[in-house]
Amino acid sequence: MLKDINVLSIENISKSYGDKMLFENLNLTITHTDKIGLIGINGTGKSTLLKIISGLETQEIGEVNFMKDISIEFLSQNPNYHNNSTILEQIFKGNSKSLNCIRDYEETLEALELNSSDNKLQKRLSQLSIQMKALDLWDYESQIKTILSKLKISNLNQKMGDLSGGLRKRVALAAVLISPCDLLVLDEPTNHMDNDTISWLESYLKGRKGALLMVTHDRYFLDRVVNKIIELDHGQLYSYSGNYTYFVEKRIERRFLENALESKRLNLYKNELSWIRRGAKARTTKQKARIQRFETLENTKYSIEDPTLTISAAHSRLGSKIIEINHIWKSFSQSPCIADFSYTMLKNDRIGIIGDNGIGKSTLLNIMTGRLLPDKGSIDIGSTVNMGYFSQESENMDENMRAIEYIKEVAEFFMTSDGLKVTASQIMETFLFSKEIQWTTISRLSGGEKRRLYLLKTLMSKPNVLILDEPTNDFDLDTLKVLESYLEDFIGAVIIVSHDRYFLDRTCKRIFSFEGNGAIIEHTGNYSEYVANRKNDTISTKEDPVK
Repeated sequence: MLKDINVLSIENISKSYGDKMLFENLNLTITHTDKIGLIGINGTGKSTLLKIISGLETQEIGEVNFMKDISIEFLSQNPNYHNNSTILEQIFKGNSKSLNCIRDYEETLEALELNSSDNKLQKRLSQLSIQMKALDLWDYESQIKTILSKLKISNLNQKMGDLSGGLRKRVALAAVLISPCDLLVLDEPTNHMDNDTISWLESYLKGRKGALLMVTHDRYFLDRVVNKIIELDHGQLYSYSGNYTYFVEKRIERRFLENALESKRLNLYKNELSWIRRGAKARTTKQKARIQRFETLENTKYSIEDPTLTISAAHSRLGSKIIEINHIWKSFSQSPCIADFSYTMLKNDRIGIIGDNGIGKSTLLNIMTGRLLPDKGSIDIGSTVNMGYFSQESENMDENMRAIEYIKEVAEFFMTSDGLKVTASQIMETFLFSKEIQWTTISRLSGGEKRRLYLLKTLMSKPNVLILDEPTNDFDLDTLKVLESYLEDFIGAVIIVSHDRYFLDRTCKRIFSFEGNGAIIEHTGNYSEYVANRKNDTISTKEDPVK
């Protein structure tokens, strides 16, 4: 068996922004067989660490040692692009001879489609075909076309500035996937992708040769792709050899041990502090050692967490009439996205809405919340409904406000479902905002922290009908667990648009599937049950051609 080859090693690197220390003295080795998932709370420096590894940022202290002639491809959360560049130019922006040849070949093909009788283009295509054969690129070109097809990228002449955010992300992903590299670094690759595309990407990355390092909140994705988890927690890295399920088990063990160590440290610290306060002086060697031990205890702290923290919120009364959708239709440019859809919402509904990007899911939510009118049909909302709507686009925030001031705009206090009155600060801590971060201006928060703040404000408005549009995008796994816990205890109806299969399984009991041409199929059960049901329907249809 071949020995693992080190692709890169990190030695004692540290990074801060202003007075905020992101991480300190990190060490990590990545081998060519590693498929690593990097997880941690938003704002802890995951994206910064990926950029340092990819050579886009520099550390303040320590070293990053790369394998000789290493090639790294990096997918950013927010990829850079030129508005006037075509999809084809954006995808084939590398400088390798092979990619340049394939790009020229594809450009010529696209041009010939518009002008098939152009002799110069025909001659150029013939020359490029000979070059493709000489460089043995036909298989490679076929692989590239498969990647583009699976990522649902066509019309390569479209301008990047004219694309949706989701399509731009898929173009950026295609660009890094088609470029051979020793280390593939992906920051939230599944955001804005439909479930079929995510399933294909799982299979592709699992079978891909070479090292992989990625940040993703998709727990099924982590379980099926990675063979190692590294957790960035309180500025330190913890490594676990295994997938996400293995990591969850081992992290519980680690935190249980840390809690025990912290409890022991605090007891010792109290005893030593009492001794110091009595006026102890370092006269003897033993006394000096004891004072030194006190200083060590003071400076050593194990992260400790309260496993009982929840955000079970008080709710406003919800009458029998909630939302009645009556034969609604909606089209854009004569293309129907909702066709004759009706549904009467129940008090305890947990509805997950799925379907391809741009198919009409957010349109349905906007109609239900009154932001958009249907072409035909009506929406009837009960008088007791207090709707909380978490949209894909965060509301405009005053960047100069402190995070806690933003939350206090809703309420100074928060009532839990069991009648307990907690402060805005306490509820923010429950939602993973430390006291230090609470008093930070919003402008200094990470993108994920701003989304978490916006979500908390939505939940604090005491909704009895909660509508969440892609709530898992840009959230870390700890935030998702807090949200799942909240939804579990939430009294009222919940509607969720999401591509996160694990999240849908945890939170939803009914699925609305957008099938195209305005058709919406209802299924009773969670997402996995829906998928199994659809597979059985397909098998039955194949077995019974009359069906």
